[in-house]
Amino acid sequence: MFRIAERVCQSGANLFRGGAFKPRTSPYAFQGMGEEGLALLREVGDKFSMPVVTEVTDPRLVELVAQYADMLQVGARNMQNFALLTEVGKSKRPVLLKRGMSATINDLLMCAEYILSQGNSSVVLCERGIKSFDSATRNLFDVAAVPAVQTLSHLPIIVDPSHATGRPDLIPPCAMAGLAAGADGVHIEVHDCPEVAKSDGPQALLPDQYDELAGQLKDLATLLGKTISPLPETLA
Repeated sequence: MFRIAERVCQSGANLFRGGAFKPRTSPYAFQGMGEEGLALLREVGDKFSMPVVTEVTDPRLVELVAQYADMLQVGARNMQNFALLTEVGKSKRPVLLKRGMSATINDLLMCAEYILSQGNSSVVLCERGIKSFDSATRNLFDVAAVPAVQTLSHLPIIVDPSHATGRPDLIPPCAMAGLAAGADGVHIEVHDCPEVAKSDGPQALLPDQYDELAGQLKDLATLLGKTISPLPETLA
């Protein structure tokens, strides 16, 4: 974590994500390190002066996770966990809400309303791919969701081409497409030794690949007239 955080920080990343609690398809797969992982994540964030975001999977864990993380993630599998949405809505932490694998755009926005209705206005949406019949990619990257959401909501939206495609070779073009479509940010998985990663190694970029992509994204943002703004005060 420290090696990877140092590299992505040097490349310009302004938020660091790691999973201490990992909901997995198989109950026998690695489920994360729990509070020990949260402590490591906090240590990494403090060392490199980067806010950290991590997933919370259970309403009973919101208070614990909020003690360590600067931002709470509600993952795709929990997008419609209304008890969890209510609890993170009561939290003072910003929330990253990922679109469910079979969720419509309206479903996503209504789940965001659960959080907003509890008084937490700091919600960021994430397009991370939806289920498809095509096995060429892990999911279907719905890049049209970005401008569609922006016509319906004031909430910022980012894209996650790592989970959407599951293929490192497709991450750069899909990240660029998301930015060109108007995304407010890009979520990219990075690992310096993907073959030994406990989770999602096959969909991670190597640090050098991430560095190259980060430069390309900055150039595209300039071409599009976008300003790469510092993080909001709630995350800085």
